[in-house]
Amino acid sequence: MGYSTVKSTMPPGTYFFSGSDAAAEGAIAAGCRYYGGYPITPSSEIMERIARRFKEVGGVFMQMEDELASICSVVGGSWAGAKAMTATSGPGLSLMMEALGYAAFTEAPIVIVDIQRAGPCTGQATHVASGDVMQIKWGSHGDYQVIAYSPWSVQEMYDFTIKAFNMAEKYRVPAFVMGSEATAHLKEQMVIAEEVEVFYREKEPGAAPFDTEAPDGVPPMPSFGEGEHLLVTGSTHDGYGFRKSDDPVVQEKLVGRLHRKIMDHREDIVEVERYYLDGEDPDGVIVSYGFTARSALHAVEQLRSAGMNVGMIRLKTLWPFAEQAIGEISKRTRWILVPEMNMGQLVHQVRQVAACEVFALNQTNGKTIHPRRIEEEIRRRL
Repeated sequence: MGYSTVKSTMPPGTYFFSGSDAAAEGAIAAGCRYYGGYPITPSSEIMERIARRFKEVGGVFMQMEDELASICSVVGGSWAGAKAMTATSGPGLSLMMEALGYAAFTEAPIVIVDIQRAGPCTGQATHVASGDVMQIKWGSHGDYQVIAYSPWSVQEMYDFTIKAFNMAEKYRVPAFVMGSEATAHLKEQMVIAEEVEVFYREKEPGAAPFDTEAPDGVPPMPSFGEGEHLLVTGSTHDGYGFRKSDDPVVQEKLVGRLHRKIMDHREDIVEVERYYLDGEDPDGVIVSYGFTARSALHAVEQLRSAGMNVGMIRLKTLWPFAEQAIGEISKRTRWILVPEMNMGQLVHQVRQVAACEVFALNQTNGKTIHPRRIEEEIRRRL
């Protein structure tokens, strides 16, 4: 099937939504018709809106007994042919890690909206953080890839949820929308267009659902109930799902393909936004993401108005990591500052690829980082 243009599920126009409302509407617009979830602050409003709206669009909503059951039901919903999702926050995300690996290994396209909150453990259930950045990439054992977007506005909570579904279906991979308490509870204007571009999974009756010679490395995906004899196992398997857990050749081929089908298409997936980097080489650059990028951009603009030559890169995609963009700008500047609402997570990825000094600015008090704090840090370094 591939991409198709469809009419929006809401009348086009400008709306005053919360980030949670926007994520729910983005999912519906992308064609999501199964949601399995469990209420957890600060993501519960997504589930509440989905539960109401699914009655209007013919979707199936299930409140499960816990987050383990939620993600497992979403994987099942995906294999039944539905575009499927769940939403959660830190403690619930931790419970989903084993099934995340299962989804990645069985190439089940699912979407998880993670509304991050202050941790670890129960932490501050109603306060903001960005502490789940590394968990979604490395939290499940073994080697696998995911796609993750980092919205900074209500508009992007809507847009990125649609993108997450499109990428999940296109590459048969779990995709994340990495929101936060701040983006979920933020209310601001957003626009819904008259039409939406959505991706529908490829199908080829009789073809192997777990192997392909196609250049993109993505096999067609049948659904249960279509006459295919499906074996969907978390053990090492051949192209038709038969267990080959003692075969090193099959294991290496399978894991390698799962890796390459994402990493070979980084140009299609990875998105960054550049600010004040088109002219002369900057003295310093902020690399930021999510809600913190709003503070970072304000700080950059204040500093530039004071005559300081600083710029910014906003990471719209967290995974795959924007290695090329960071590597290129690091050769044009003296230092990079990475502000994060954690003790330093993505800063390590930046350091691995940067050709200049990299500094961290960390905050874990359950509050958003104020632009003034970023300004003061940069003034001190300049």
